[in-house]
Parts: sequence; C-alpha cells; structure tokens
Amino acid sequence: MAIDFAKLDLRDALDLAILIEEEAQERYQEFTRLVGGRYPGDAADVFEMMAGNEGKHHAQLVERRKKLFPRLKVRVSREMLDDVEAPDRGKPRVFMSARQAMEVALEAEEKARDFFTGALRHLKDAKVKKLFAELAEEEKEHARLLAGRLKKLPKGPDVEESEADEPGSDAG
Repeated sequence: MAIDFAKLDLRDALDLAILIEEEAQERYQEFTRLVGGRYPGDAADVFEMMAGNEGKHHAQLVERRKKLFPRLKVRVSREMLDDVEAPDRGKPRVFMSARQAMEVALEAEEKARDFFTGALRHLKDAKVKKLFAELAEEEKEHARLLAGRLKKLPKGPDVEESEADEPGSDAG
C-alpha cells in the first residue's frame, strides 16, 4: 500500500511520521544487538545513541498528535513505509567501527530528509506541507550534527577489525 501524498491530512501525516521514527528506533536497537558492545564509544554505542534520538523524536510527535487528535484512531500502517528513515538492514556487522556506524546513521538521516523533501511537491494540504517541511529541516539538522561528529572520529577500520584482516591472524 503506497502513500497517496495528495490525499494526506495532518492526522495521517503525523501518524506516518510517528511510524517512521518508531521503525528507525527499532532498527537501531536491532543494530545495537547485532554489533554488540565491545568498548565505550564503539559502533553499538553509536547505534544506541541513534535509537535514543529516534525515541525522543517519536515521543515528541506522539505528544503533538495527542494534543491535536486525542481520540481519533490511526488510519495508516507500517506497510505504507519502505525504510524511510530506518537504516539499511544489510549495513551492520561485527567489528564495525564507530565511524562506519556513524556513516550508516548519517545516510539514514539524509534518506529521511529526501523523503520529506520529495513528498512536499505532491502534498495538497497546507498543514501537512508545513509539517513535512519542518520534518525535512529537522532531518537536515540531524545530518549536519552527525556529519560534525563524524569528522571527530578516527579514520579507518576498527582496531580489532584491522587486526582480524591481517594475514596469519586467527580470525578467519
């Protein structure tokens, strides 16, 4: 079931945004478990931080929806989404560096920004346009912050990953 942006009203738009954040939070939680924590500041910590960020944004959107539409049921479903902000399932791996994890997160934020920006030209409802423009700006700001953090991380693979790739190592 695809999203018909031209027919989207504010209630459905908020519900979609909530589902997008929920999906992203769950994916980051899954990634945290997959890569496993090995040391402070590793890839698992990056994914855990992102899950927390998505959770905060989710909670803000839920609160906003409760104020505007307190008793109305949700009419949209996850089947309408296609990994809008959730990072690609094929990205995480054991021995992933914090830099690589941050790159995955940055890519996901840019993907979400592109989704909201791309939808703007199809929207008819002024309130939905305003919401999606706001969400696109937020995703742009998140990407900017992540890019800044990324610059501070060491370049290259994780220490354990580079040792595992060396000829004669026992990891293989």
